[in-house]
Amino acid sequence: MLMDIIKARHSIRKYTDKQIDRADLEKILEAGNFAPNAGGGQRSMLVGVRDQALTTKIGIMNLATFDRSNLAGSYVSKEQPSNIDDPTIKNGFYGAPAVIAIFGQNNFMFRIADAFCCAENMILQATELGIASCIISRGEETFASDAGQALLRQWEVPENYSAICFVILGYLDGEEPHTKPRKPGRVKIVEGEV
Repeated sequence: MLMDIIKARHSIRKYTDKQIDRADLEKILEAGNFAPNAGGGQRSMLVGVRDQALTTKIGIMNLATFDRSNLAGSYVSKEQPSNIDDPTIKNGFYGAPAVIAIFGQNNFMFRIADAFCCAENMILQATELGIASCIISRGEETFASDAGQALLRQWEVPENYSAICFVILGYLDGEEPHTKPRKPGRVKIVEGEV
């Protein structure tokens, strides 16, 4: 059931070197391609990468300009530490062997919402397939360098598009993390006039 998949999903930041199958990557991309999108415009573009060396290169580029001054908190997880928890981490993709870059059309009001809808669909599909995943931000900054721009040209990403976020994919290295308890007061139902 869908709720079971939603509850089973965790943000994974420890990966083995085992690559995911191309067929699984195609299913995950299909899930992103069928995500809700503003006005049915289908403006997001998805680029899947199944190459450990290239994924590592892009992951290092992703973290190269990470600005810690804008953090709302300084702790994420002991079981699955992030680069917020451990400043010695140099790969923003945490060693995941595959990644999907999600691009949005510049100057389109709903480009960020569309991209994250794609990302959510893809991580749920990955969970159903037994593939670990995590959504990673800092898309635009990742490709700001000359090397990043060269990749975008190689991938034939239109010039009026920029990266919004990424979905990293692979297999969990270690034990499945515990589900954090839900904070109280985050969900409310209002019925009728107040």
